[in-house]
Amino acid sequence: MKYRAIIFDMDGTIVNTEHLWHKATATLIAKRGISLSAQDQQTLHQQLSGLDVYQSCAVIKQLISSTESVTELIAEKTALALSFYQENIAFIDGFIDFHHKATQLKLKLGVATNANDATLLLTKKYLSLDSFFGNHLYGISSVSNVGKPNPAIYLHAAQQLQVEPRQCIAIEDSANGIKAAKNAGMLCIGITTSGNPHQTQHADIIVDTYNRIDLRRLLELPIEEL
Repeated sequence: MKYRAIIFDMDGTIVNTEHLWHKATATLIAKRGISLSAQDQQTLHQQLSGLDVYQSCAVIKQLISSTESVTELIAEKTALALSFYQENIAFIDGFIDFHHKATQLKLKLGVATNANDATLLLTKKYLSLDSFFGNHLYGISSVSNVGKPNPAIYLHAAQQLQVEPRQCIAIEDSANGIKAAKNAGMLCIGITTSGNPHQTQHADIIVDTYNRIDLRRLLELPIEEL
């Protein structure tokens, strides 16, 4: 049995948007008159990495002792992030070439992300994601808003691709995403493109760029040998 599909995370893995969400978080907090030190900002950024927007806003609410609901914070943070998308949204370096190689090797491809519908739709609009993945773009609403590290989104993507989870390779940049992929029974490649290498320490394979992934070698070996 060999690998038949690759399922990608989105933010920080194929799309360079981590800095935009980080900016949205910082703006949200600053608007409430709260000043965080550079160290506190970095710690918060690490804590939020790989969380869905509900989980991240729950953490923010507790941090700033806000009386606002998580839902209200989600709406504001999402609006801020999406307003920043026009500034500098782009694919991660190396992704397009890697996608081309995977396509040539006849692999099935999909996206499994914690992103909500609004974020996924805007990313699809700006970067024509459907031209890369067709209809296989799955956000958190596809699994009743159950986010990573729960494996639900990866299991759903595998089912839609009609591939067994153990025949899938997942590519992730966050600890929560890696945990979700591995709990789904997939081989997980951790890619450090979001600038947080420690987040990938539990991945099966760790690379710093897409051109470090030896895809042909992975496909030549039976799964049991990896």
